[in-house]
Amino acid sequence: MTPVNLLDLDREALADWFESIGEKRFRATQLFRWIHQRGECDFAQMSDLARGLRERLSGVAEVGRLPVVSEHVSADGTVKWLFDVGAGNAVETVFIPEDDRGTLCISSQAGCAVGCRFCSTGHQGFSRNLSTGEIVFQLWHAERVLRARLGTPAGQRVVTNVVMMGMGEPLQNYSALVPALRIMLDDHGQGLSRRRLTVSTSGVVPMIDRLARDCPVALAVSLHAPDDALRDHLVPLNRKYPIAELLGACARYLPAAPRDFVTIEYCMIDGVNDTDAHARALAELLRPRIACKVNLIPFNPFPASGLKRSTSERVAAFASALQQAGLVTTVRRTRGDDIDAACGQLAGEVVDRTRAAQRLAAAREQPIALPSTRRQRAGDQEFTWR
Repeated sequence: MTPVNLLDLDREALADWFESIGEKRFRATQLFRWIHQRGECDFAQMSDLARGLRERLSGVAEVGRLPVVSEHVSADGTVKWLFDVGAGNAVETVFIPEDDRGTLCISSQAGCAVGCRFCSTGHQGFSRNLSTGEIVFQLWHAERVLRARLGTPAGQRVVTNVVMMGMGEPLQNYSALVPALRIMLDDHGQGLSRRRLTVSTSGVVPMIDRLARDCPVALAVSLHAPDDALRDHLVPLNRKYPIAELLGACARYLPAAPRDFVTIEYCMIDGVNDTDAHARALAELLRPRIACKVNLIPFNPFPASGLKRSTSERVAAFASALQQAGLVTTVRRTRGDDIDAACGQLAGEVVDRTRAAQRLAAAREQPIALPSTRRQRAGDQEFTWR
């Protein structure tokens, strides 16, 4: 009999499972606390459970752990783990320590099928979705290891914020994502605030609407362009869910959201989306449609992208233009780039089923829409080719 991985089960599902094996439902809460609050995986150590139950659990259940392939620590304290998820696949998880918080960036898929031009994961292609247990394990492991390493007192968390912003598109793995979010939010589990748990999406519109109903947490949207012509090239998913539909979903999400704004992620790529004209267009796009905060992310280069990072002066000018237009704007500080743990650099090991390398190599040969005084007209858009 294959043991049940208890990390796959939120508290309600765990209570159902207990009932199915003839045990009292309330025992699920006790077990849930041992696993998620105390980081315990040895049933023999769970002292407030009856000895007979502990012995029974050891035969039918487990706290499923992933092999740790490697751990790297950056000069700035950022930690990156590579976890083996089987069949030649591995995923990365990153912990970013700051003075007032500790943020964990979690992966949801082995690879990614979206194929954004500027993302290292997308260039690896897609193998499979992670299970709920594989998603939750990343937080379980990080919290357990960091507590021991830092000597953190029992009951005090090291990971205070979680962002579903690692490898993969979370909303394309919705059935595993939502139970994982519920485990992270549960006061008997990881106990995170909805404001401190963020799902980042490239724009899967129907799933944004579902998330608002099922488990609303903080929402971040990877926009990266102020118009459809450019975003089609940078974020291929835009061809299915164009900007107007995406911003409409964001507006519908806000009434359920724990924050009164949506975070707009915008990767700054030299000569591609970072001009003054792009800044003006972005402000005109966002201001009338949604309450938002814009987070500018200096692009983290990798060889296969063929792209360069905007200069610090250009990023500052872009931020200033947005601020002058009335948009709350921040510039993300690059962390962990010396261990390839910065935003857009996560790339574990993926057995690609999507021929991503060929598709993205072809995309590099395609023109990118840029504003210019030399213009050609195509439909309702005006653009020139680089």
